[in-house]
Amino acid sequence: MHHHIGRFVLAGTAILLALSSGFSNAADKIRLAQNLAPISGLAIIAKQKNLFEKYGLDVAVNNFTSGRQALETVLGGGADIATTAEAPITAAALARQKIALLARMEYSDDKTLVNKSAGINSAADLKGKRIGYTVGTGSEIYTLTLLKKAGLTKSDVTLVNLRPQDMVAALSTNSIDAYNTWEPHISNGKKALGDKVKELDTKGVYAETFNLVVTEEYLSKNEKSVTAFLRAILDAERFLKANRDESITIIAAATGMKKEELAEIWNDYIFELVLDERVLSTLKNHAEWRLESGNAPAGATLPDFHKFIFAAPLKQVAPERVKIPGL
Repeated sequence: MHHHIGRFVLAGTAILLALSSGFSNAADKIRLAQNLAPISGLAIIAKQKNLFEKYGLDVAVNNFTSGRQALETVLGGGADIATTAEAPITAAALARQKIALLARMEYSDDKTLVNKSAGINSAADLKGKRIGYTVGTGSEIYTLTLLKKAGLTKSDVTLVNLRPQDMVAALSTNSIDAYNTWEPHISNGKKALGDKVKELDTKGVYAETFNLVVTEEYLSKNEKSVTAFLRAILDAERFLKANRDESITIIAAATGMKKEELAEIWNDYIFELVLDERVLSTLKNHAEWRLESGNAPAGATLPDFHKFIFAAPLKQVAPERVKIPGL
């Protein structure tokens, strides 16, 4: 059923484009597949504040609960631009999909919440403890990176696979001593468990990135639209930084959060339209983890991620935002 609807919509779009191409002032249509969460904040602001229109774009937003679904939709031809974290990007790269990473637009650290009674004051104290984490996500890589930093391995701890939303209950019933995940699940734990818990200082251990990705083919045919899209996102970043309160209000409303709850963790979201070493190192670390853990196609080798990063559109918009040497 859905396939037929899709076909008619696509056919209709094609006819509209054919009709409108005679007029120079027609807006360029872009279909954005978006993970509806604060990590997509810049795209949410650009849409709500009509910044896309300013650059001659008509952006239709399709919302998903994960960046993985968003990227799969783009790869399947159901959308043009995806918002996604590094995990789906490395999966696509290892499967030799022809994708083009345009820019990162956000990153945020994964964090550790511990039960105070477990006596954990540093990562090294995790030895012999039970740690909640989520398999197959940034939480898993964060956990392994944190252990490695402390000179520990998986066999030194007991890992418990949990959904982020189930971690607070597990910590409160003492079935785990600590958990490793992303916001808002750390602040939810603090709110629920008060002075029974504390956050371990793990700043800079592992941050998940949030990025804009298209197919190579789409980029080759639509560089003008893609560049205009990035201009709108850069304007959204400027707006967000100049209007903290209004930005929190807009993003909380769009994502169904309480405004005061988003305000509490607002500073954890680092919004910046950029291509930098963090983009490369995160992709490389994630791909290495996939290969080491067997979470990759048979015979896959570490991709050269320079080949998946297409800097030309961002260079046209803001050359100083392209900070990876040789791109």
